[in-house]
Amino acid sequence: MNSVFELLRLLRPKHWVKSLFVFAGLFFGHALGDTVLVWHVVAAAVGFSLVSSAVYIINDIADRDADRRHPVKCERPLAKGSVSVAAAVVLALLVGVVGGVAGYVASPLVAILLGLYGVLNIAYSFGLKRVVLLDVFIIAAGFMLRLLAGTSGVGIQPSQWLLLCGLMLTLFLGFVKRRAELGAESDSDKDLQRKVLRYYSPALLDGLITITAACIIMSYSLYTLSPETIALHRTPWLMLTVPFVIFGVFRYLFLLHYHQQGEDAATEAVRDPQLFITVVLWLGTTQWLLAR
Repeated sequence: MNSVFELLRLLRPKHWVKSLFVFAGLFFGHALGDTVLVWHVVAAAVGFSLVSSAVYIINDIADRDADRRHPVKCERPLAKGSVSVAAAVVLALLVGVVGGVAGYVASPLVAILLGLYGVLNIAYSFGLKRVVLLDVFIIAAGFMLRLLAGTSGVGIQPSQWLLLCGLMLTLFLGFVKRRAELGAESDSDKDLQRKVLRYYSPALLDGLITITAACIIMSYSLYTLSPETIALHRTPWLMLTVPFVIFGVFRYLFLLHYHQQGEDAATEAVRDPQLFITVVLWLGTTQWLLAR
């Protein structure tokens, strides 16, 4: 019990990739050459990674009884008893405090955003995750707080386009996640699924996914063509990256409908070769254009 490996599993480190959102301001703000700023952003990313782990632990503590009855979640450390509740509480406090300190090192504003993130997600874990639509907006809010931490939190003026694209992308991923979960209901007992799924239907989620997918493509396209964007980045050719975004969105929808995937964007981006290559090409092309 309480082995190091099981404690690490409890932290869910694979989800730390979500903190890459914190680096968006550096990437699009031409600030990668500012060493001090880079370290502040790294500290903010570490803070969000650790605080998110603390939230996951709290959620696992609250759901451990229900997880034991789930065919997949029963393998979580608390559900199968490989980590004690006492050890989980101590670990949550430890990583939460260290994460908060890391956020404060970045800036007091980042620490405040981290606190807001923690409160919002604890409220989600203890009830708001059962409120239809609001559950997905809270997931999106977590990503938006990461974006704000990596921009306003460290002194980078956030682009309104960046925030809009980020909001549309995270809502899209949230609704795709719910659609994938709903599509998996036939494979397991519906009583073991998220309670909020009772209020979603395939038709509703497909409509919301279509709207947010269109908003991603439209907002990003308008961003690349905006006079402010062209003046900031000193290039009119960011529009060349639009096809990568369109293909990425379409590929993700293909994975959802033909392979019942989409519950975890980070996993899909690595597991699917076409999606992975698209992301790499988009990043490489964008960085090449911004560096010219």
